[in-house]
Amino acid sequence: MDLNFFKKVRILDGGMGQELLARGMKPNGTLWSANALMDKNYHKLLLDIHLDFVKAGAEVIVTTTFTTRKSRLKDNNVLDQFDYLNKKAGEIAYEVKKTYPNVLIAGGLPPQNLTYESDNRDDKEIKENFTSQAGLLNPYVDFFYFDVLSSVREFKIAIESIKKFGKPYLLGAHISEGKCLPSGEKISNIIKDINHDKLLGLILSCVSPENFELNLNEIKSLDIPFGFKLNAFVKTNPKPNYTGAYKKSKTGNPNEFLGVRKDLTPEKMFKFAKKFRDSGATIIGGCCETRPSHIQAFSKLR
Repeated sequence: MDLNFFKKVRILDGGMGQELLARGMKPNGTLWSANALMDKNYHKLLLDIHLDFVKAGAEVIVTTTFTTRKSRLKDNNVLDQFDYLNKKAGEIAYEVKKTYPNVLIAGGLPPQNLTYESDNRDDKEIKENFTSQAGLLNPYVDFFYFDVLSSVREFKIAIESIKKFGKPYLLGAHISEGKCLPSGEKISNIIKDINHDKLLGLILSCVSPENFELNLNEIKSLDIPFGFKLNAFVKTNPKPNYTGAYKKSKTGNPNEFLGVRKDLTPEKMFKFAKKFRDSGATIIGGCCETRPSHIQAFSKLR
């Protein structure tokens, strides 16, 4: 894959997990999107959503692997399904290439423990988690995407864990509010404190448009391809934390405790995205609560 791929404007897909719920997938514990892989009755729905994002203009789709990490499966007593779920996610994403051979598949590697929080476990355990998930996805993907990580340490471990696969990677950093990662570190530390090889670019992932704008100057100063996957949640830092709030959820839908912004229509999201594109962003996509209609609006920016 060309390491300069993201030096021109590229459109990524939108939020798979919330789209599955919006189209009728029943929640199952905290499995979220992984339930569409667990239950074969949802396999066609998952493929249809991938295809709908591509039809809307996405040039890159991300595997549905945000909740197929070992820790989340263990919490839901289905750790024995780890291999099957990750392979199935790769297989379903790869089906898209039969109709759209030029679409790229990003192997989504999420935080391997908690969401929107730093992983404070032992380095060896974190690396094993990343390596095992990446190994299952590797046959199906064009590059790896570190999806919503929260600390420089996690990025270092994640990058080391995929070296043996020889594929490039896209960094996806999360900021809930302000100008620091949940670890307290700056975005710039992700680039300055790590020796990068095969780097495609850096995006802020699952962030509000306003938060991306707050951090735009710093990410732009890094002189690498940059962009975003914007969400339409009201917040991503519920009290006491995301995982605790999810486990107490009555509906099994994150929008119960994160809230959904009704103001972020495709038209309004487009205005934000255009402003960011005009400031140099070339990696343009959506995260939770962004639908094919949002991606269709973004696609006008190419």
